[in-house]
Amino acid sequence: MPEDLQQQSGAARSARFIPAEIAARLPATAQTMLADEYLTDRPEASCRVFRAYRPVPAHFHRECDEYLYVLSGRGTFWMGDPSDEAEFAPGHLLFFERGVVHALPTLLEEPVVFLSIDSPRRAPDDITFVDPANGGAADFMARNAGG
Repeated sequence: MPEDLQQQSGAARSARFIPAEIAARLPATAQTMLADEYLTDRPEASCRVFRAYRPVPAHFHRECDEYLYVLSGRGTFWMGDPSDEAEFAPGHLLFFERGVVHALPTLLEEPVVFLSIDSPRRAPDDITFVDPANGGAADFMARNAGG
Protein backbone atom coordinates (compact mmCIF):
# COMPACT_ATOMS: atom_id res chain seq x y z
CA MET A 1 0.00 0.00 0.00
CA PRO A 2 1.41 3.43 -0.89
CA GLU A 3 2.70 5.43 2.03
CA ASP A 4 0.15 8.21 1.40
CA LEU A 5 -2.75 5.76 1.67
CA GLN A 6 -1.26 3.99 4.69
CA GLN A 7 -1.12 7.29 6.52
CA GLN A 8 -4.64 8.20 5.43
CA SER A 9 -6.24 4.82 6.18
CA GLY A 10 -4.57 4.39 9.59
CA ALA A 11 -5.16 6.65 12.55
CA ALA A 12 -4.86 9.84 10.46
CA ARG A 13 -8.10 11.55 9.48
CA SER A 14 -6.47 13.70 6.82
CA ALA A 15 -3.79 13.40 4.17
CA ARG A 16 -2.01 15.40 1.51
CA PHE A 17 -1.52 14.07 -2.02
CA ILE A 18 0.26 15.30 -5.13
CA PRO A 19 -1.72 13.76 -8.01
CA ALA A 20 1.01 14.43 -10.60
CA GLU A 21 3.51 12.41 -8.55
CA ILE A 22 1.00 9.59 -8.16
CA ALA A 23 0.32 9.64 -11.90
CA ALA A 24 4.06 9.33 -12.56
CA ARG A 25 4.09 6.06 -10.56
CA LEU A 26 1.52 4.43 -12.84
CA PRO A 27 3.03 2.00 -15.37
CA ALA A 28 3.95 3.24 -18.85
CA THR A 29 1.97 0.35 -20.42
CA ALA A 30 -0.69 -2.10 -19.34
CA GLN A 31 -2.52 -5.05 -20.85
CA THR A 32 -5.76 -3.64 -19.44
CA MET A 33 -7.61 -0.48 -20.43
CA LEU A 34 -6.76 1.33 -17.17
CA ALA A 35 -4.43 1.24 -14.16
CA ASP A 36 -5.08 3.20 -10.99
CA GLU A 37 -3.91 4.01 -7.52
CA TYR A 38 -6.32 4.78 -4.70
CA LEU A 39 -5.61 7.93 -2.69
CA THR A 40 -8.52 7.30 -0.33
CA ASP A 41 -10.76 4.28 -0.08
CA ARG A 42 -13.59 4.82 2.39
CA PRO A 43 -17.19 3.55 2.25
CA GLU A 44 -18.50 7.11 1.80
CA ALA A 45 -16.22 7.93 -1.13
CA SER A 46 -13.03 6.91 -2.87
CA CYS A 47 -10.47 8.98 -4.72
CA ARG A 48 -8.10 7.59 -7.32
CA VAL A 49 -5.64 8.62 -9.98
CA PHE A 50 -5.99 6.47 -13.08
CA ARG A 51 -4.40 6.27 -16.49
CA ALA A 52 -6.15 5.15 -19.69
CA TYR A 53 -4.00 3.07 -22.04
CA ARG A 54 -6.53 2.43 -24.78
CA PRO A 55 -10.05 3.53 -25.71
CA VAL A 56 -12.73 2.41 -23.25
CA PRO A 57 -16.00 1.09 -24.74
CA ALA A 58 -19.47 2.03 -23.50
CA HIS A 59 -19.95 0.98 -19.87
CA PHE A 60 -21.46 2.06 -16.57
CA HIS A 61 -20.92 1.71 -12.84
CA ARG A 62 -23.73 0.37 -10.64
CA GLU A 63 -22.55 1.62 -7.25
CA CYS A 64 -21.31 5.20 -7.50
CA ASP A 65 -21.45 8.63 -9.05
CA GLU A 66 -18.14 9.66 -10.61
CA TYR A 67 -16.28 12.95 -10.99
CA LEU A 68 -13.32 12.85 -13.40
CA TYR A 69 -10.83 15.74 -13.40
CA VAL A 70 -8.45 15.61 -16.37
CA LEU A 71 -4.83 15.88 -15.19
CA SER A 72 -3.13 15.21 -18.52
CA GLY A 73 -3.78 14.12 -22.07
CA ARG A 74 -6.58 14.70 -24.51
CA GLY A 75 -9.26 12.50 -25.95
CA THR A 76 -12.97 12.21 -26.54
CA PHE A 77 -15.65 11.22 -24.06
CA TRP A 78 -19.41 10.83 -24.09
CA MET A 79 -21.93 10.40 -21.30
CA GLY A 80 -25.46 9.17 -21.84
CA ASP A 81 -25.67 9.78 -25.58
CA PRO A 82 -22.94 8.73 -28.04
CA SER A 83 -23.90 11.62 -30.34
CA ASP A 84 -22.72 14.03 -27.59
CA GLU A 85 -19.08 12.95 -27.94
CA ALA A 86 -16.78 15.85 -27.11
CA GLU A 87 -13.09 16.45 -26.58
CA PHE A 88 -11.61 16.68 -23.09
CA ALA A 89 -8.31 18.28 -22.04
CA PRO A 90 -6.44 19.10 -18.82
CA GLY A 91 -8.53 21.17 -16.44
CA HIS A 92 -11.87 19.72 -17.59
CA LEU A 93 -14.20 18.07 -15.06
CA LEU A 94 -16.61 15.35 -16.17
CA PHE A 95 -19.48 14.18 -13.95
CA PHE A 96 -22.01 11.36 -14.30
CA GLU A 97 -24.29 9.53 -11.93
CA ARG A 98 -24.27 5.78 -11.33
CA GLY A 99 -25.95 3.94 -14.17
CA VAL A 100 -25.10 6.55 -16.81
CA VAL A 101 -23.49 4.86 -19.81
CA HIS A 102 -20.24 6.55 -20.84
CA ALA A 103 -17.20 5.85 -23.02
CA LEU A 104 -13.76 7.15 -23.86
CA PRO A 105 -13.62 6.26 -27.58
CA THR A 106 -10.47 8.15 -28.61
CA LEU A 107 -7.13 8.97 -27.00
CA LEU A 108 -5.64 11.95 -28.83
CA GLU A 109 -2.63 12.86 -26.66
CA GLU A 110 -1.07 10.65 -24.01
CA PRO A 111 -0.70 10.02 -21.17
CA VAL A 112 -4.42 10.35 -20.44
CA VAL A 113 -4.67 10.65 -16.65
CA PHE A 114 -7.68 11.47 -14.47
CA LEU A 115 -8.22 12.27 -10.83
CA SER A 116 -11.42 10.42 -9.95
CA ILE A 117 -13.72 11.02 -7.00
CA ASP A 118 -16.36 8.34 -6.56
CA SER A 119 -19.32 8.65 -4.20
CA PRO A 120 -19.97 6.32 -2.55
CA ARG A 121 -16.79 4.24 -2.93
CA ARG A 122 -16.26 2.60 -6.32
CA ALA A 123 -15.12 -0.98 -5.98
CA PRO A 124 -12.44 -1.89 -8.55
CA ASP A 125 -14.73 -4.48 -10.14
CA ASP A 126 -17.77 -2.15 -10.45
CA ILE A 127 -17.81 -2.14 -14.25
CA THR A 128 -20.53 -3.31 -16.63
CA PHE A 129 -19.86 -3.10 -20.36
CA VAL A 130 -22.92 -2.45 -22.54
CA ASP A 131 -21.61 -5.11 -24.92
CA PRO A 132 -20.35 -8.02 -22.77
CA ALA A 133 -18.04 -9.00 -25.64
CA ASN A 134 -15.91 -5.96 -24.67
CA GLY A 135 -14.81 -7.75 -21.52
CA GLY A 136 -15.22 -7.48 -17.80
CA ALA A 137 -13.43 -6.26 -14.72
CA ALA A 138 -10.19 -8.14 -15.53
CA ASP A 139 -9.98 -6.40 -18.94
CA PHE A 140 -10.85 -2.99 -17.52
CA MET A 141 -8.48 -2.45 -14.58
CA ALA A 142 -4.96 -3.72 -13.96
CA ARG A 143 -5.67 -4.52 -10.28
CA ASN A 144 -8.47 -6.88 -11.39
CA ALA A 145 -6.15 -8.71 -13.78
CA GLY A 146 -3.54 -9.21 -11.10
CA GLY A 147 -1.30 -6.56 -12.73
